[in-house]
Amino acid sequence: MSISYNKLWKQLIDKNMTKTDLRMKADIGTSTLAKMGKNEQVSLDVLLRICKVLSCDISDVMEIIKENQNV
Repeated sequence: MSISYNKLWKQLIDKNMTKTDLRMKADIGTSTLAKMGKNEQVSLDVLLRICKVLSCDISDVMEIIKENQNV
């Protein structure tokens, strides 16, 4: 399984926010934001802070993508 933050990037566009705006308001580091840009895992605490800033649910900022299993 993999993670996608495409929903988060769409939220930022819809709310006319930049990644820097989000980083400052949610108090997250640049390395964490870079990890999200690469669809890597970040802590639940970070995701909750982002949801608080955007006034949304965690499912509005990320999704888990099931990879095809060829078994």
